[in-house]
Amino acid sequence: MGWKEDGWLRTALAQERIDSGDEFGCYGMPNIEWAADPGAVALECQEYISQRVIASQWGDNPISTFTPPGLTMNQHNAVASQGFVVHGDENELSYSAWHNETDVPKDDWDWYNIGRRGGSLEQLIGSKEQVQTAVEEGGLVNLYWVGRVNDATIRHDRDIVAYLNDEAQAWMTTWGEAWSYWTVHDCHETSHSSRFVDNQTIIEFESLVTEQCTAVSPLAWNVPMTWILDVQGEQVLDIRDSNASLSLLDGVRKTAEGYTHIQNESLHLSLTRGHNVTIVVNGTVDYDILGRSQFWNNYSTAVTIAAHDTTDLFKWSKRFTDEPHLVFTWLVQPRDGLSDSGWLPFLALTVAVSTITGMMFILKKEGLGPFAEKNQRRTTWLEEESSES
Repeated sequence: MGWKEDGWLRTALAQERIDSGDEFGCYGMPNIEWAADPGAVALECQEYISQRVIASQWGDNPISTFTPPGLTMNQHNAVASQGFVVHGDENELSYSAWHNETDVPKDDWDWYNIGRRGGSLEQLIGSKEQVQTAVEEGGLVNLYWVGRVNDATIRHDRDIVAYLNDEAQAWMTTWGEAWSYWTVHDCHETSHSSRFVDNQTIIEFESLVTEQCTAVSPLAWNVPMTWILDVQGEQVLDIRDSNASLSLLDGVRKTAEGYTHIQNESLHLSLTRGHNVTIVVNGTVDYDILGRSQFWNNYSTAVTIAAHDTTDLFKWSKRFTDEPHLVFTWLVQPRDGLSDSGWLPFLALTVAVSTITGMMFILKKEGLGPFAEKNQRRTTWLEEESSES
């Protein structure tokens, strides 16, 4: 096999990262170069991830990958044919997405060159001011992060982390979530109706799952979409499904289902497709569906952190376990060298052969064993007989 897997991908640690909102994507495979056969790299990386961990809480299939500069559009298409539809992050293609705040993707292939914006999370390389400027400009901000180089740990910039956790008004998301949210821009259908009961307006609302829309982007995850409803400034008393009331999302920055409603302003309702809810509004209102917001929960900025070349999930992620708002796209790959199951038998065989060979060599020198010459064995025997007599 030629590589050693990251065993943490099979443990509860990986599930904790998924529950926290993270995503697992591909960085590469040690036994084959991207330039030699990008489709083969993508296929092996898909298998490596899928056999060990799901990609996200919103979808099992990995859809995000690093790709190096120099690949042709045909090669990027080969990578996409293996299920990786988001490629990053500096690929030198003429098509691109989010290299600045206005570089809005228009086609699927724009996501083959997702930009690096906001700099690095690394200490001395990144800066809070650079990140803050990018966040305030809007659009998708994609930070770069490498946690270790060989055996050296790379420190993160605490000021950047503090800003993202405490100040940045942005959707903290991942590559796959951002792409899946975008895919609905050309294909979405809703079902809604209303009735009046005891001076209240009862609205039934659902973002539909349709065969036509699913066929357009079959790999997209079912992430919550934020719909904007005009309820004429009236108070929203409750939003519930058949089980419970939805959560308020005021101040929430990680992808979730729920709603945000500021008095006298529009209602922002975030739901996965196929989830029917009942909205209870005070008074009798003639509501209107205004459309879908550009980013989840009506934020004007989204932030991703792409953790490149992740070969040890524990060592890379442990420093961020107490950071409640940070979300990572872990671009994983195995480490170079034989896997545990591969090198142990070879080691055992090598030790056994070396031991036997050594013993045979010693016996030969003493004139004993199968490799000693006949005359040498006879001479040794006669010398022993003579000494005894």
